[in-house]
Amino acid sequence: MPIGQGLADRVAIVTGSSRGIGRVMALRLAREGASVVITGKSEESTKKLPGSIHSVADEIEAQGGTAIPVRVDVRHDDEVKAMVDKTIERFGRLDILINNAGALWWQPIIDTPPKRYDLMWEINVRAAYLCSYYALPHMIKQHWGHIINCSPPIGTEANPGYVCYMTTKMGMTRLAIGIAAEHEKDGIACNSLWPVTLIESLATINYNVGDRSMWRSPDILADAALEIVKTEPPSLTGRQILDEPFLRERGYTDEQIDSYWLEGKPSTPVFIDGRAGSAM
Repeated sequence: MPIGQGLADRVAIVTGSSRGIGRVMALRLAREGASVVITGKSEESTKKLPGSIHSVADEIEAQGGTAIPVRVDVRHDDEVKAMVDKTIERFGRLDILINNAGALWWQPIIDTPPKRYDLMWEINVRAAYLCSYYALPHMIKQHWGHIINCSPPIGTEANPGYVCYMTTKMGMTRLAIGIAAEHEKDGIACNSLWPVTLIESLATINYNVGDRSMWRSPDILADAALEIVKTEPPSLTGRQILDEPFLRERGYTDEQIDSYWLEGKPSTPVFIDGRAGSAM
């Protein structure tokens, strides 16, 4: 994997990057030259949950990139602080934070136990806040930073069957909007990012949401994230970004967009509006 220079000397933390979309984002950032902190709870791969923080870090290093694995439970303040401290100790700076770690429960309200709802709030909203809380002072100090929350545009759709989950994901988006407003003068950008259609991930696989003929590769989200963080902050901030229209805005062609379909563009693509909650 040839290493680019677009993000040379930049340091990124990607939460939940031991597998799935987070892993692909981490690999993409490393390929562009960033040093990447691979985080998650998994230190060993399993059949149901393949991949670990160590395997992804090794993968990046084997391809010529720079990465370190840091085990962290994003629910715990001390562990999140330690993650950021280890990043600064190893690299001396922190430029990019992608809040990708997430918990989901796609069931109606009556079938959602309070403990499950609390868990989603802890891992989705509170963890995004917590990681940002500890990352922001370092970004403020260097007057440069990008934060991306993996969450959808704010909407008023009912989302039956996904209501509890979507309250937490939209909380992440509100957080992104607020960080953008509070820290624009500090040279920091914050945006949310979400797909417009189904993405291949452990969520779509384990919940049997469609099949490969209906899915796009997570590369489309990784490329959109890369386009965001390559933009000098805070010129691109406070936006609720959807992957395809954003990439088209950046000059991607129909052919490039179609290349993300795993088995070729479906005759009738299953598009969501970025708010349906069934893509990640």
